[in-house]
Amino acid sequence: MTKIAIVEDDPVISQMYRMKFEADGFDVQLANDGKKGVALVEHFAPDIVLLDIQMPEMNGQEALTAIRKQPWGKDIPVIILTNLGEEEAPKGIRSLGIHSYIVKAELTPRQVVQRVKDALGQ
Repeated sequence: MTKIAIVEDDPVISQMYRMKFEADGFDVQLANDGKKGVALVEHFAPDIVLLDIQMPEMNGQEALTAIRKQPWGKDIPVIILTNLGEEEAPKGIRSLGIHSYIVKAELTPRQVVQRVKDALGQ
């Protein structure tokens, strides 16, 4: 079963994506801030990560920086899923090796699931 970590501070959004991905056969784990997200990625070892940028404790860029510094986090595909347009994204986020950048309002949850499957070659 394909494992996905969703790091998102809005519980309504994270639960919606959890339901969509579980309906497609994914094993889903959630974290509601960047600090918990880093710990989740380390212990859950997901096949892919959906990561919000604007979060408490540690924002998405800080969390991704922490993940990429670890041997277990260097090669995990990460998709940024945020309300920030790319022009508002933190400088340097792309240099952290993200697979793609998705603005939540621009895609339906079904389209996000398809993007994840595409990223995984499914």
